[in-house]
Amino acid sequence: MNDQQQQYKQQDQRQQTAVENAVAAEQVGSLATDGHFSETQASALAADLDALAHKTRAEVGSADSHYLLRMLQIQRLAAISGRLLMVAGFWSAWWWGLGVLLLALAKILDNMEIGHNVLHGQYDFMNHPYLNSRNFEWDIACDAKSWQRTHNFEHHTYTNVIGKDRDFGYGLLRLSDDFRWRLQNSWQIVTYFMLSTLFQWGVSYHEMAAERVFFGRKKAGRVAQVTDAELKKAFFGKGGRQLLKDYLLFPLLAGPMFLPVLFGNFLANLLRNWWTSTIIFCGHFTAEVHIFKPEVCDNESRGHWYYRQMLGSSNFSGPRWFHILSGHLSCQIEHHLFPDLPAYRYLQLAPQVAAIANKHGIPYHSNSFARQYLSVLQRILRYSVPGKQRQVATTL
Repeated sequence: MNDQQQQYKQQDQRQQTAVENAVAAEQVGSLATDGHFSETQASALAADLDALAHKTRAEVGSADSHYLLRMLQIQRLAAISGRLLMVAGFWSAWWWGLGVLLLALAKILDNMEIGHNVLHGQYDFMNHPYLNSRNFEWDIACDAKSWQRTHNFEHHTYTNVIGKDRDFGYGLLRLSDDFRWRLQNSWQIVTYFMLSTLFQWGVSYHEMAAERVFFGRKKAGRVAQVTDAELKKAFFGKGGRQLLKDYLLFPLLAGPMFLPVLFGNFLANLLRNWWTSTIIFCGHFTAEVHIFKPEVCDNESRGHWYYRQMLGSSNFSGPRWFHILSGHLSCQIEHHLFPDLPAYRYLQLAPQVAAIANKHGIPYHSNSFARQYLSVLQRILRYSVPGKQRQVATTL
């Protein structure tokens, strides 16, 4: 874990977290069957993964910079071409359709391969004026700083720890029996499809909902990093700018093509939302991923943290272009182990991480994209009905 994660973890350990009805995660793999991973095993795992990270980090340099700048050029070209072709739809509907697809491609690249990875600090070594984790802002309704607080710190520090990782189910979906079943869980497959459709807005509202800014009482002992006023300002400010840009400014610039461009922007956002939602769910909520009680974080060693990241993530396969469009989150295991390494290196790291996992007898969750997505849907459906409570692992 980096210093920021350690600081955030120490702060959170002082807070009281209420966790109800804790039950077991799915247990797979030889070491996971008894929920125990000794300190000796954890130390050996940490040594292997630290050595791999050190070796890779020493190689990071100009090749990584050139790759990111090339992706930025492609993203900008796709965005400009897409918007121009939608206007050219005045002469041909085919051009309009191609423009929509190019704009969707630009938004996907901006969010996944560029934005997500830059905001993780993977390219801070470049000292670029805006392609860095402090200044970058992406083409999405969610304010970058809000996302970093809930994702970079909470999710990556407390991956799948119930009551601490607010990304697990996003507060809408019941994905394990250690959440009490409620009537609205009966139709959570519909909720999932709605979340995917409005994904950028769900991500934007996520921190505000978790902090109960508008509705409900705040959780006892919770210490917010920013005030409610700051959250509201960021939410309405960033969201408002996105709405004005996509649904007023660019349609107005298109003149007589106002309505087709407006509708095209809507479709491009919809395609981006569905793509990013599907990629993220396939890396986090497949049948194999494990969940944990908050107690696992007490005095957690680096090796145990590595171990938990491996159990709590899934990979999926695909062609090279597919990995690029996923922001290389197709290698979710590697991303959770090394979130600050340039993501395009994850493909070369994956076989080495798999070998380390095999050496230490740790399950390495990887399958085809289609199988992982089917697994996600099955998990959503499975926990939409009440289930028998089981005891969740409290140790690693």
